[in-house]
Amino acid sequence: MDAVPSRIPVVLGGCGSGRSWLLQGLRERAPRGTVQYVNVESCASTPERFLAAITSSSPFPWHGDHTPAPTPRVAFDGALHFLTTATAPGGEACTFLLDEALELRTFESFPGLRHVLKELLAALSSSHNRFVLTTRYTARAHRLLRDATARFEVMHVPPLAAADVEDMLASSLNGFDHLTPAERDDLSRSVQVLADGRNSYVKAIGTMMGDMGRGSDPISALAALLSPDGGLDRACRFSYELRLHRARGYGALKAILEILATEEQLNLTEISQRLRRTPGSTKDYLSWLEDVDLVTSRQKRYSFADPLLRVWVRLHCRPLPPTPEDVVREVQQYAFARLPQASTMAVAEPVGHGAVVAYAGSDGEDRKGWGIIEID
Repeated sequence: MDAVPSRIPVVLGGCGSGRSWLLQGLRERAPRGTVQYVNVESCASTPERFLAAITSSSPFPWHGDHTPAPTPRVAFDGALHFLTTATAPGGEACTFLLDEALELRTFESFPGLRHVLKELLAALSSSHNRFVLTTRYTARAHRLLRDATARFEVMHVPPLAAADVEDMLASSLNGFDHLTPAERDDLSRSVQVLADGRNSYVKAIGTMMGDMGRGSDPISALAALLSPDGGLDRACRFSYELRLHRARGYGALKAILEILATEEQLNLTEISQRLRRTPGSTKDYLSWLEDVDLVTSRQKRYSFADPLLRVWVRLHCRPLPPTPEDVVREVQQYAFARLPQASTMAVAEPVGHGAVVAYAGSDGEDRKGWGIIEID
């Protein structure tokens, strides 16, 4: 952003990866009155209301007409004009942080607005102002930016490293005062793997372990969070429904996700046979799932983009809510596949919003400070 001319970062990351947190941090670090944060997802209803929302809440003066725009086209042009020509105090360039910028695509259903996102990129690229864009839709962003100018810089939010996880867990677990350095490192790496390096998952597991008290472990915390109405039950449900509603073929897409929840790494033919649809229609469904980053394809074999979302689908996309035994079984299977040491422990059934750990072996056996014991 400080380059001359400035670049326009486009930050890509899934639900809970920390995109909004990043933008909020940028806003707090900037001098007062020079930055405007816009949650596009929350205020992109109609072009007229969007224009009113961003101008009325802006620290920058709006010199346009304050009467309602006569048409959606005029309103959208007004929004682009404001974003690209607004100035900070003293006439300096200002900065706009557009969170979930691709949600402006909803305007393309209004008359005269068939290419909203392309018009947005063209306008921003020629402006003297600074911009940061984010979106959770990685595939759509790459496709949109294919023909964009070199001013746009794609940046993927990286998975959290073990050191990042340790810093996040320290506040939830009172600084690890009961663990040795080796145990802290082991715990942080385990949480990193279970959470797939995702910011919100790490935070949820750490908070739950803190609530459960000393001796808790990340697998029991994960079981509690994935239980009905647990923190990750709600988070996964939001991500699942939001992405499906942004795609086409809602019912068929749910069916494919249920198939992949049972068995991953299936190819097109195998999925179409289980779905009982033609390979052609199944290929369309899979492309729509890839478009909203629910599935990923490697060597023509499909799997969930978010491994914890797959566990959630196995548990919650069925006629009856999962029992505590169901939750424990699925979480253990998930943990065993990702953490070899997880096979040395058992997880008790979640109770309410918490869970307790059931240890194998006798009380006299050595155990790690965060709940895993060693057995032959």
